[in-house]
Amino acid sequence: MEHLAPSPGDLRTEGDPPADRMVIELLDSGEIAHANQVLHGLRHNDQLVPEDLPAVLRDYLMETRPVPAWVDSERIARVHAFFRHDGIHVASALSLGAMVGCYAAPMGAKLLHTTHRLDHPHRRLSETTQFLLHMMAEDPLGRHGDLVPAIQKVRLIHAAVRQLLLRDGHWDVAEHGVPICQEDLLGATLIFSVTVLQGMARMGVHCTPQEAEDYYYTWRVVGVMLGLRADAVPESLAEAEQLWKEMEPRHLGPSAEGIALTGGLLDLYHQIAPPGVRGAVPAVVRRMVGSQVADWMEVPAGRWEKVVAGAAHAEESVNAVEEHHVLARRVLDRVGRILLNAEVRRVTHGQSTEFDIPSELSAGDAPQVPAARAGDAGCCPQDARPAP
Repeated sequence: MEHLAPSPGDLRTEGDPPADRMVIELLDSGEIAHANQVLHGLRHNDQLVPEDLPAVLRDYLMETRPVPAWVDSERIARVHAFFRHDGIHVASALSLGAMVGCYAAPMGAKLLHTTHRLDHPHRRLSETTQFLLHMMAEDPLGRHGDLVPAIQKVRLIHAAVRQLLLRDGHWDVAEHGVPICQEDLLGATLIFSVTVLQGMARMGVHCTPQEAEDYYYTWRVVGVMLGLRADAVPESLAEAEQLWKEMEPRHLGPSAEGIALTGGLLDLYHQIAPPGVRGAVPAVVRRMVGSQVADWMEVPAGRWEKVVAGAAHAEESVNAVEEHHVLARRVLDRVGRILLNAEVRRVTHGQSTEFDIPSELSAGDAPQVPAARAGDAGCCPQDARPAP
């Protein structure tokens, strides 16, 4: 069945009404700091909504708490089993391939710069780690899970950035749509689902058709709970792959901010990867995202590309590739364990990472909209950023 999504024009002019209404009132009343303080203690799905919240925030939390009625809990449970088996590779594809894919969206990279993320790749990686672990837990949307509060906080971050950019006066809504619009949320959902599966496949890690469908389904559920309209999200993985194929050339391209973000991420992994395989990280990124995106983001090329390619095509020559396969797998396994064990928090000097609602933009200049390239059609996918 063909997915009939809303037109791009509709998606570019709409943000997230429930979160937007709440953030507007909090900004106007100056209660962002108070809201963040209380939200820091809201961590579990079955936790009671605190009584000492501003009324508008309490109403928002109650409104956005329910899981959509159409969600199939058995499919979510199967994803947990898949993650237990291949979680290291999912984490690696997300933290290297998907994150660089997000940085290749010029406006998304500019928004990260505006919200103080540019110079803190460790924070961004820690946020992504936390969100992924919440999402892939045994029963992430059940009473003992932690995913719902994380989703609610991320929606508020998006809404705050959206409103602050609109108030700043540098954003041309008529020409470029609403910042972090529905199309952006859709793009981010596809990056963290479709391109992660593609990145794993390029590294020779293949899922069963059922595992791939269930993994995409989980991101479809999370995307809707993050404020994305259900009628905008393809129902099947095949439809999602086709939609991303159509969106990718319109939304991705080079930018100074994207290059800097990617460089920061590679520097971070250079610090925490085993010394003998540090040079393999850029090669893994290039393999996952493809040469064009890698060149846009100035990911360095080198001899490790042959090693990584050998790992992905191990069947070509067992004797010649066995050592290459082991080395490349060491990189993937190490990257995944860094994420899954939250070792990256060591880079943050022991400080826990909170999903804080921003109350102001950075002290630097507001983002300037880049000149349109041939084929551009509006907003670029942002990182929803767990995060996404």
